[in-house]
Amino acid sequence: MASPKDELVGDGDRLQAVRDTGLTAVADADMDRFARLVSRMLGVPVALVSMLEEARQVFPGMIGLGDPWARTRQTPLSHSLCHHVVASREPFTVADTRADERTAASPAIDDLGVLGYAGVPLTDDAGRVLGSLCAIDTRPRQWSAEDLAALRDLAAACSAELRLRIASSQRELARRGEARARERADVMQERTRTALKRSQLLLRAADALADTTGLSEVRRRVRDLVSGDLKPHYVGLVLAERGRMRRLIDRTGVAPMEYSYETYSIDSAWPTARAAREKRTVIVHSPEELADQYGPDAVAAFGQLGLHTAVCVPLPGTASSLGALVLGWAHPYEIDVLEQAVLASLAGYTARAVERALFVDDRVHVAHQLQEAMLTDLPTVAGLDSAALYRPAAQADMVGGDWYDLYVLPSAPDRGKEPATVALTIGDITGHDMHAATLMGQTRSMLRQADLDHPGKDPAHIVRALEHANRELHVGSSGTLVHTHLRPCPPPDAETWELTWTNAGHPPPLLALPDGTTELLHDHGALIHPGLEPSGRTSHRRVLAPGTLLLLYTDGLVERRGADFDALTDRAARVLTTHRRDDLPALLSHLVDSVAGPTAPDDIALLAVRVKR
Repeated sequence: MASPKDELVGDGDRLQAVRDTGLTAVADADMDRFARLVSRMLGVPVALVSMLEEARQVFPGMIGLGDPWARTRQTPLSHSLCHHVVASREPFTVADTRADERTAASPAIDDLGVLGYAGVPLTDDAGRVLGSLCAIDTRPRQWSAEDLAALRDLAAACSAELRLRIASSQRELARRGEARARERADVMQERTRTALKRSQLLLRAADALADTTGLSEVRRRVRDLVSGDLKPHYVGLVLAERGRMRRLIDRTGVAPMEYSYETYSIDSAWPTARAAREKRTVIVHSPEELADQYGPDAVAAFGQLGLHTAVCVPLPGTASSLGALVLGWAHPYEIDVLEQAVLASLAGYTARAVERALFVDDRVHVAHQLQEAMLTDLPTVAGLDSAALYRPAAQADMVGGDWYDLYVLPSAPDRGKEPATVALTIGDITGHDMHAATLMGQTRSMLRQADLDHPGKDPAHIVRALEHANRELHVGSSGTLVHTHLRPCPPPDAETWELTWTNAGHPPPLLALPDGTTELLHDHGALIHPGLEPSGRTSHRRVLAPGTLLLLYTDGLVERRGADFDALTDRAARVLTTHRRDDLPALLSHLVDSVAGPTAPDDIALLAVRVKR
């Protein structure tokens, strides 16, 4: 006897609606696009638009599956986790399918590699669940509220597409009727065409606004999105900030009005201010309505833009309204209920992009502050040239724990007037957030303190002291570093320097030798981690002849997804050799530009010293 869940999956009306979509185990460009968007926005390797037929699930939209599933685009229902979505009519998420009694026996775990699963219903107009839009991770995954919100938004757009296809199928049936039915079908066709355009607009918006990083880019993309379809005369974004409205100015100068009315109170008589404070769409149908209900500044601004009709849609924020999206037309324009709904959805996508851009802008500011704090003046050391460079990641919110340091240590009390030792460090604390940056600052200070408190001791001893403080004080730092001491050699080799170093799991330092060759100092030990048992640290020694250039660097210089670490290290070595006699600050800038490029995904710190001839 079939269970209630099986009856829902096998419901005849539901199966007919699936057939009416025209989708089956054949690739569909729009459905594949939805799958790509899920993969990109949630960062998962596999995403599916899954439709449940009577005896199988099919994937008209798919990314990331391997063969034979990628070739056949289908599985038996025994492999379907999407049937939980169809049966419950609710989103279904599993952090680890192996540990959940609802899914632990599913052959999809071994055959398809499904460990983390999140699926959201795809529905028709009657609320029947036709399948699911699902994100799949090949590792256990805790799904965040932001993950599910993004998946629901994309599922809503995908469901709208399915409904349009069902309506199109039903319209074809209607065409076979009498003339009156054909006339109704024509009206349906026009409505469907309009709805399809609006659905495609939202799909493009989800795609175009998913990876914006700056406010000016958000405004430009929104303007480009709506200009081709809705054809407004003016598109603007106004943000609500601390009781005021701030207009994002188009710096191309096409709307001089924006400079004159850049800011105004959120309580002022502007339709954008009303939309933001009342959190509702405000439509101005005519100049007469504007003059009757709003203030003289708004009237003057609309007059300068030559607007007749305008719509102001609030940007919904997490805690409060972020501002308003403004579209204006130079002629009378009718904004129907469907278009208002589309604009509300567009404003939702825009609001998330604005929140992300504001966050990134703040992180850019923090990254710049960190950079300024790190780029302290290096001390002048007789016999050495030195330079350092710190460059934040291209993705500005990736600010983290890269650092460099150079300082002169006093001579040990038992060594008389022996030349002072120069300490150099390059390091990278695990993580890419402000917590990592905080730990970096603590680690940097503790290492300096260890050097001062253990005069005459070698770098390995100093790093062991750092690890001891890290464990006993529960600082919690983990990461990699190279710590070195440089000391002038005694006569008759006074122009040479002795390099002593220890490497805790860090990329190997590079030497550019006077004869034009390069050498990697490969010797290294384990990384620093409070959970690891203390391990032996070893110091290594090398004499540096005049003209030798030492480069310490973090992994952002030579590690990049899809690129070979050794190849990038070799490239850095070639640049270093070719330019070893150049001005050091210029050399470091050229090195980063040549090896990492302008869009490096990680922070980069460099420290270079050259023994003078």
